[in-house]
This record gives sequence, C-alpha cells and structure tokens, in this order.
Amino acid sequence: MKLPLGKVPVEVLNEIVFKNLGAKREEVVIGPSTGFDGAVIDIGDNSLIVSMDPITGAVERIGWLAVNVNANDVATFGVKPAFFLSCILLPEKADQQIVGLICSQMNEASKNLGVAIIGGHCEVTPGLVEPIVVGCVIGITDKNDYVTAGGAKPGDKLILTKSAGIEGTAILATERYDLLRKMGMSEELLRSAKNFFNQISVVRDGILAYKTGGVNAMHDPTEGGILGGIHEMADASKLGVKVFADKIPVAEETRKICSFFKIDPLNLISSGAMLISAKSSFAEKIVKTLKAEKIEASVIGEFINAKDERLFVQNGSEKPLPRPECDSLWIALTKYK
Repeated sequence: MKLPLGKVPVEVLNEIVFKNLGAKREEVVIGPSTGFDGAVIDIGDNSLIVSMDPITGAVERIGWLAVNVNANDVATFGVKPAFFLSCILLPEKADQQIVGLICSQMNEASKNLGVAIIGGHCEVTPGLVEPIVVGCVIGITDKNDYVTAGGAKPGDKLILTKSAGIEGTAILATERYDLLRKMGMSEELLRSAKNFFNQISVVRDGILAYKTGGVNAMHDPTEGGILGGIHEMADASKLGVKVFADKIPVAEETRKICSFFKIDPLNLISSGAMLISAKSSFAEKIVKTLKAEKIEASVIGEFINAKDERLFVQNGSEKPLPRPECDSLWIALTKYK
C-alpha cells in the first residue's frame, strides 16, 4: 500500500508502529497511542509530558514553528512547556546563514515561552531539497495534574479556540505568495494571512482553559486540520461526536486562499487552534475566560456515547463526519509548485 503524504494512516500506526515499541517500563504512563499529543512519564512526585513533531513544508519560519508546534502539544495537557531539543536536517546546498536563521528563530520562540533549549543535533543530509527540523518539548507537572486528548466524556461540549486552518493559511500565503499575487489576491490580504504565524502558539489557550476548570480533554489539531483533530480526539476518548459546521470559525483570509487552491479549510493544518472538551456546566465560563484574554473561542459540538457515531451537521442535515486522508496543505503545495 502506497502511503499518502503527511501523517501515516491510523491503520498503519495500529498494525505496525504501535506493535514495535521496545521494552516496557513502569515509568511510562502514556506511550504512543492514536490521538494522543505526547507521552507521560512518572518520575517520583512529578510527571514529565514529552512531545515530538517535525516541521516540513514551511521553510521561512521553520525554527520558530518547531518550538511553538511542539510546545502546543505539551500545552494540550494543561502543562507549561519547559525544555526543547531539536534535530536539524539540512540540504546539501545549505550554508552557515540557514543554520543561523533556524537557530535564532528557535532562540526567540523559546525565550518567548520561557523554554530552555537543552540539546539536539544538526547535520547536512544528502537527498534533502529543503530543511527539516524535528523538535521535542518536555513539560513538568505534579503527578497526575494534567489532562489528555483521550479524557473527553459523553455530554462534554467541544470548544474551538481561534479558527480553522491557521498554520496552513500562513504557510500558503508565504510559500505561494508570488502565485497568489499573480492570480489577483491582494497584498493586504496576503500580508494579513502571513501574520497568522503570530497566532500559532496555543500555550496560553491550554493553560487558561485548564486553570478555569471543567476541562476533561484537549487536543492540538495539526495535520488533517479541525476535522482530523476532532476524529483523533474521539478516537482517543473512544466516543462519538456531533459537530456543527456553521459554528466553526473560518477567517476570510483562510476562505479565500482555500478557495483558490480548491481545498477544504477544515482539513487544513490548524496549529494555533485548540480543541477543548469540557463539562457542559463549565463550557460558557471557559469561553468567557478565553475571550477576556483576547482569545476567540466557540462551542462547535459535543461528545456522545456511541463511539461509532461521528456526525457532521451542515445546512440543516446530518452526515458522517469526514475523516481527511491527506492534509489540504499537501494537496495545495504539490498541485501548485
């Protein structure tokens, strides 16, 4: 079976990846599992939250993204990120300037989040066309003082912060700027779309929501976008879900760029948004708390008990919630080079 671009399909993870996990250790509370954003390791009275993600297809701000995207995963546990490691893989054409750019971006992003860079690796790799940065972030919390993507409960309200396709919008506006300008998109709109990079951190979203109370689960919708993230959350929680299409915010910049590329904004990589599953009685309080801190938030659905029931309410009718096979970003980048 030929694999699609982007994340490996869930069935491949279950049939191959998750069957090859090395030795078992009692410190590992949560290891590799579908829909979870990171691992949990108990050390004495503390829990370590550890997450790793690569950054590909986003050259201009690759170092900055490596820190923020990985920090986001730790924040989904309601935990502040503390330490960062990176593996920087460079193409043969690379020079000192690109190393300096990536490292300065990682330095700036880490300082902004209060994160220490504690190690990693950097090399020139034959066969690469563009740089790849693999990041790892670690957070520390009191033992059991966290939530996971798999903790949603039936009846929980599903909250989304900000809007769909934030990271994908910024990447396409940056990587395909000349094409979009040539096809008539305004410089003002594209400049605004590029600035979506400034929304990508969800560390404040996650910490604020968790401290408000009533949060049972959180998840950072990356590849596969909002719809992919919702499926991952439902998979991890072994629940069904009902999602209301008209409740999902999509920015004008995202709509116009996705319309040009003929891609679905709800399947577009969405770092910068946070999915929060909260007790119904706390949902409105969480939304108000986030908005008070100038973080937009909307209730977009609810979790239900029947785990095979994934419903998408659109234009007044219910249909199965689409599960993306490939992120819209890859479709756009490969079709319009």
